[in-house]
Amino acid sequence: MTQKFAAKRLDNLPPYLFAEIDRQKAALLAEGHDVISLGIGDPDKPTFQHVIDEMIEAVQRPANHQYPSYEGSLAYRTACAEFMQTRFDVKADPVTEVLALIGSKEGIANLFPAFVDPGAYTLIPGVGYPVYDGGGILNDSLSWWMPMSEENDFLADFEATPAEVLEKAQMMILSYPNNPTSAVATPEYFDKAIAFAKKHNLLLVHDNAYCDIAYDGYVPPSILERPGAMDCCIEILSASKSYNMTGWRAAFAVGNADAIRTLGIVKSNVDSGIFTAVQEAAALAFTGPQDEVKKMSDLYERRRNIAMTALDEMGLEYHYPRSTIFMWVKVPDGYTSAEYVTKILTEAHVIVAPGSAYGPEDGEGYFRISLACEDDRIVEAFERMKKLA
Repeated sequence: MTQKFAAKRLDNLPPYLFAEIDRQKAALLAEGHDVISLGIGDPDKPTFQHVIDEMIEAVQRPANHQYPSYEGSLAYRTACAEFMQTRFDVKADPVTEVLALIGSKEGIANLFPAFVDPGAYTLIPGVGYPVYDGGGILNDSLSWWMPMSEENDFLADFEATPAEVLEKAQMMILSYPNNPTSAVATPEYFDKAIAFAKKHNLLLVHDNAYCDIAYDGYVPPSILERPGAMDCCIEILSASKSYNMTGWRAAFAVGNADAIRTLGIVKSNVDSGIFTAVQEAAALAFTGPQDEVKKMSDLYERRRNIAMTALDEMGLEYHYPRSTIFMWVKVPDGYTSAEYVTKILTEAHVIVAPGSAYGPEDGEGYFRISLACEDDRIVEAFERMKKLA
């Protein structure tokens, strides 16, 4: 008999959503179908040329071929601090308040062994990035899904957390602009979250991956702009969406110095940092010309408008997006999220993501559309979807 080699905690881990989407796409392509994927938020445009040029030069420097520094080079962390100052008017010490991450996903996963004991709780968005829950499962800790609904503008209701959960809670994660709903938060909401975190001795983590993709004149803020945030908060920012650098795996954490130090302890034991050449290219992305970022945001805004027109014609309701690269859409009556997504996949050969994968309760009844696809393919995808019975 073949022996099974797996920790029991993996039994509680659902299949990773985007890996499953890739599997489904590969299967349909193997059958000869023309598949349009609106499932994954992976920018379809290349990394900006000036960043690529910097990488070409950096990779040829022999000094960059050795192990990088665990916390990130001082030059990289200084560039991240400069970004925070320029973009948000937030001052951060690059030595003690900034830490390099190998992409935000890695940073989020490492939050759990750094800050949450096995059996303790993390308060996570009722609809959010799957790693918020998966990271806890892999750490043998527990998740409390903060309620989110259209009625409360998809703002996670941390005040609804039961007292018995709060007694065992050590961390709270928020993310605005929110993936997948594209909801945005007000300064007043952030102020309440900071006060709540201080009252209950929680580390407050803000995942700000979509801070540069926004529409209709909206400018997403940093939670660290708010009074008292540095006392209890760290924020995670990434080069992935702003600079079309998903494959480069470059991000950073910034905020409370003690929390940054603690996260760095975990990272120094599980990874050896970002390739220094990537750090140099990402530093240029953060501090160099930003006009290409605005062009990308305008591109996504155009695609958003195409999607909204099509959804209106189909009679499907959606949350009006002022940011991110996603549309959060209600499934038609009579379907679960999984049933409707399967119907779109099998009958229209269009991949979208089921809302239930982002939250077992509050995500049900929705699906997510990614705008990271060429305009004509988005139009074609909706034409196919319109023909569904």
